[in-house]
Amino acid sequence: MTAVPFLHQEMNKNFTRSNQVKDFSVFDFNYIPHEPLMREECKHLIKEMLRFDMSGIPTHQAVLGSKGSGKTLTLRYLQRIMNSETKLVVIYANCREHNTSFKIFAHFLGVQARGASLSELYNRFCQKYQGKTIVLLDEVDLMSPKDKRRDILYFLSRSNNPYMVIMLSNNHRVLYELDDSTKSSLQPRVVYFKNYDAQQLQDILRDRAKEGLYGWEEGTLAQIAALTAKRTNSDARVAIKTLFYVVTEPDQDIEACFEQARQDIVVEMINNLSDALLMILRATVTSKSGFAKQIYQKYYRVSLAQNEKAFSYVHFYSNLSYLQSMGLVALIATKVGMTYANRVVPTFDESVLEPIWILRFGS
Repeated sequence: MTAVPFLHQEMNKNFTRSNQVKDFSVFDFNYIPHEPLMREECKHLIKEMLRFDMSGIPTHQAVLGSKGSGKTLTLRYLQRIMNSETKLVVIYANCREHNTSFKIFAHFLGVQARGASLSELYNRFCQKYQGKTIVLLDEVDLMSPKDKRRDILYFLSRSNNPYMVIMLSNNHRVLYELDDSTKSSLQPRVVYFKNYDAQQLQDILRDRAKEGLYGWEEGTLAQIAALTAKRTNSDARVAIKTLFYVVTEPDQDIEACFEQARQDIVVEMINNLSDALLMILRATVTSKSGFAKQIYQKYYRVSLAQNEKAFSYVHFYSNLSYLQSMGLVALIATKVGMTYANRVVPTFDESVLEPIWILRFGS
């Protein structure tokens, strides 16, 4: 078959498939359902927001949890309903996109702000937002090393204006990286988003199906949910993307759709890793023993080769735990002689790492 007949064949298939879908936007990771899955973590945040609305006294929050555990979706949904149902003003910034305090304040002000100082931007922010304001800072751990102290947290927590900060992160280390002055005023209360179980994942898929599809099979949703819970650290993004492939690639079985979705998510996660985390992952997949201490030695050598300062072993191990929370590795206690040592096992197709490494470091 030549290209044009094949094109027409696929166009006809896509027309048939698209007739099964009411709204493709339900498969977008930025989509906020009309009524997301209600969970205990959400109830806690609602109570804290309403207490702030009543008293004007904030209790700052640090929302932690693995990728795909619903942190961002929940807070963006709460932003929507709080702005419409209360007198609170809830604003949002992703610290991957706006990665310094200067850029975040400029984002909230809707200005370029070239030539202005950080203190000038903060003063303008205080003038614009004088009432009770909740500031959502997503992926706060990804703020630039140039803003090591994360000054925005200090400014907001010390302000005379009523500001409540809710910072989101996949990495618990961000709490230990705050300087003492910020810690003393911020004193964030930790809210840990647990991983979804298979039933919750099935409920999420059913909600998406109700909003976006004309019909679905409950058994298909259950199978996707079970695979996601068992193999991906319950990453809801994988489940949603698997359903997308099941709908748009009906000739593939569910297992194949799941593997395709999982690889897509893994590639995205690895692409978004910092240089240091990518070096740790590289050392992990190329280590012969797989034990944490030997991986650290390899990581140390890799860092030197890239002219980067290596982490201490304690900091290195903390980052291994972070990679585990992302579902990229598993830490397994293994008996060696009379003691136990931690073996680090990659949980993804290791072939996807090499092209990303070459693009980042050249060899």
